[in-house]
Amino acid sequence: MQVLISIGVLIAAYLFGSVPFGLLVVKLISGKDIRHVESGRTGGTNAMRAAGLGAGLLTALLDILKSAATVWVARALTGNEWIHALAPIAAILGHNHSIFMIERGENGRLRLRGGAGGAASLGGSLGLWWPSVLIMLPLGTAIWWGIGYASLTTLSVGLMSFIIFAVRAALGFSPWEYAAYGVLAEILLVLALRPNIKRLLNGTERLHGWRARKQKQEQPPPPPDNGIQNQGPGNSG
Repeated sequence: MQVLISIGVLIAAYLFGSVPFGLLVVKLISGKDIRHVESGRTGGTNAMRAAGLGAGLLTALLDILKSAATVWVARALTGNEWIHALAPIAAILGHNHSIFMIERGENGRLRLRGGAGGAASLGGSLGLWWPSVLIMLPLGTAIWWGIGYASLTTLSVGLMSFIIFAVRAALGFSPWEYAAYGVLAEILLVLALRPNIKRLLNGTERLHGWRARKQKQEQPPPPPDNGIQNQGPGNSG
C-alpha cells in the first residue's frame, strides 16, 4: 500500500509541476503565447520578457509554490524521506517537460516543452526547509545582478541546494536524501540549459544587470539620420 502511495505522490507531483503557469499568466496579461517569445520557455524570465516584470514575478512565485506544495503533500502522505526529496524532482521534470505542452517538432518527433526549472528547484528547497530561501534568494539576486547571466543564476540554484542540505545533513539537522535532491535538481537544470551553456562558452549569452547596462553604454551611438539615405528619386526636392 505504501508503495502505491509513493508512486501516486510522484505521479501527482509531475502533473502538478507540469502546469504551465507562465503560459497562462502571459496569456491573461498580454494575450501573447509565451512559446513564441524569445526562448519559448514558460519560466519567469521569459514571462517577464513577454509581458513585463509583474508577469515574470507572478510566474516565478507560482512555479516556486507548485514545487514546494509537492513536498508538503508528500510529507502528509508518507514518512519516506526519499519520496519527500523526489517529489520536487518530479515537479521540476514536469515543469521542464510538461505533459500539457506536448507538440510535434520540426523533425516530426513529439516533444514536451516547458521551462528551465530554476524557480521550481527553489520551490523544492523551500518545501524541504523553508529558511533555505532566505539564503538562496539574496545569493541568486547577487549572481544575477553581479555576474549578469540568468542561466548561471538558474544553474546556481541546484548547487546552493546541495551545499545547504549537505551542511545540514553533516550537522545532523536533515537527512542526506535532501542533499541528493540538490544533486538531482542540478542535473535537470544542466540538461534544460544546454543551449545556454553553449552560448556561455562561446560568449554569446544574453547579459543582464549592471554588466548589460555597461555594455549598452559602451556601444557607439548609431550614425545620425540626415534624411538623405531613405529618400527615393522622387523625394529629393
